[in-house]
Amino acid sequence: MLFLGYAAGKAVFAAQSRLGFPGGPPVTDAEARAYFLDPAVAQWFATATGVAGACVALATVTALGRRVPRTVMLVVLGGMAAAVGGGAGIMVLDGFFDLGVGWQWHHGVLGLVVGGLVVEMVRSYMVVTRRAVG
Repeated sequence: MLFLGYAAGKAVFAAQSRLGFPGGPPVTDAEARAYFLDPAVAQWFATATGVAGACVALATVTALGRRVPRTVMLVVLGGMAAAVGGGAGIMVLDGFFDLGVGWQWHHGVLGLVVGGLVVEMVRSYMVVTRRAVG
């Protein structure tokens, strides 16, 4: 649900040709002009990554997803954890220590929850798919 919520928020902003995330800090016109992609295109790409993240999350808990070789899934989960962890880390740091991005304390709490959920998703996949040794 987390990734689908992200995708939905990005789709709303894509439809409005705006950068940012609903409920997040505003993006200035100067920042918007600094992007090489049209804001709507960038947001549609972000929407696709949210949907892809939801598919990967489902794959970690379904029999169909368990058919994917474990090494491949762990590489995908590692990349996903790095990307989500980076965004969550910025939310946490800015929310609690004001880096100047504009996230507030409640965004920092959300960043902690999101980071924890992704770590738990990877951990639970590793535990469930662990091979018996010996």
